Amino acid sequence: MAKNNEKTRELESAWIRELAGILEETGLTEIEIERDEMRLRVSRQGGGIVQAAAPAPALAPTAAPAAPAPAVTNGAGGDHPGAVKSPMVGTAYLSPSPGAAPFISEGASVTEGQTVMIVEAMKTMNPITAPRSGSVSKILVSDAQPVEFDEPLIIIE
Repeated sequence: MAKNNEKTRELESAWIRELAGILEETGLTEIEIERDEMRLRVSRQGGGIVQAAAPAPALAPTAAPAAPAPAVTNGAGGDHPGAVKSPMVGTAYLSPSPGAAPFISEGASVTEGQTVMIVEAMKTMNPITAPRSGSVSKILVSDAQPVEFDEPLIIIE
């Protein structure tokens, strides 16, 4: 039994280090994940990293979430000099709330600093702003689509 606990602690330590590395890479302040009967939260407060682990509560089975809408990509968006890329892994939202008008549309003019969409990461809504003024020539993601770090979201010309 003691050997099993030691192995569990080694796995938890490796898991914490991996999550701390993700925090550093993405600039996020907190990340929380759940595996089997364990929930692990790693957060950065005041420059240091604070770790906390707790057993996850038993949950009743739920229906699987609906599949996300397919990406509306043009294949070459990431190479375009006007591509605005996701600064993090998360879910892209094109409007401030469900049913609200989208932040932008193709052909719309945007100004530097204007919010063009939101990427939700770890239940935090992160506004994505236009890095420059111009016209939105292409929106490369659909609403509620999962996005990866550095994935092109829109093209501003």
